[in-house]
Amino acid sequence: MDIKKKQKIVKKWFVELQNIICKSIEQLEKEYGSKKKFKSNKWKHGNFRIIEGEVFEKGGVAFSNVIGKFPKNFAKGIPGTKNNNKFWSSGVSVVLHPKNPHVPAMHFNTRFICTKKSWFGGGMDLTPCISDNNQKKNYHKELKKLCDSHNKKYYIKYKKWCDKYFYLPHRKEARGIGGIFFDYKMENWKKDFLLVKDVGITFIYLLKKITQKKMFLKWSKKEKDIQLLKRGRYVEFNLLYDRGTKFGLNSGGNPKAILMSMPPNAKWK
Repeated sequence: MDIKKKQKIVKKWFVELQNIICKSIEQLEKEYGSKKKFKSNKWKHGNFRIIEGEVFEKGGVAFSNVIGKFPKNFAKGIPGTKNNNKFWSSGVSVVLHPKNPHVPAMHFNTRFICTKKSWFGGGMDLTPCISDNNQKKNYHKELKKLCDSHNKKYYIKYKKWCDKYFYLPHRKEARGIGGIFFDYKMENWKKDFLLVKDVGITFIYLLKKITQKKMFLKWSKKEKDIQLLKRGRYVEFNLLYDRGTKFGLNSGGNPKAILMSMPPNAKWK
């Protein structure tokens, strides 16, 4: 299969995935008694949707398909750009900041990038502000089940990658309870694409399961303050270390779509 056909298939999936995720989130809002819907923001390279709901104080689900050239200095760190800095990229990115401090913040993304080489990347992670060991155990159990269905070695490898990646060196602390993270997957396009699709489907399942269990719990002002401080850490990571933020800003991405990951409010101490 040539690269153009692969790009067409992957892009179609990402468009579909964005729609499924948005419908799932709107359904959660409906179950809570909210009529809040996503507002769509179209631009020349995609579509990013924002919801300001009763379950999710701010949620962003972005689809992008960008074709262009990397800046020369940035291209040095990208595979397949030695003699040509042109690229094609497409993906879906999700960041959800819940109103209730008992519901963890959630992050997910999957992408397909083509230069002279092509690869998949992505993953998901969870950032609770109130610890829940059962939630952590069940979350990782589902991720292990997902990974094991593709390769028994994936879970340990991608969990370690996630733990190492979502870490704030200046704070000497992890951003959350981890998850899975992978990049530069270019071994077998068909198998890698099946993994990427399953990561998206698993995210939707976990999003619904975790949110439904916690969204009706009562919370205090003290717990909200803890949440706002945790959101501050989230901001620090995304602006200082996040590769997706850097990639987007260096590849002609829409700053509004890239920075949709910022929470509606936060605190620092």
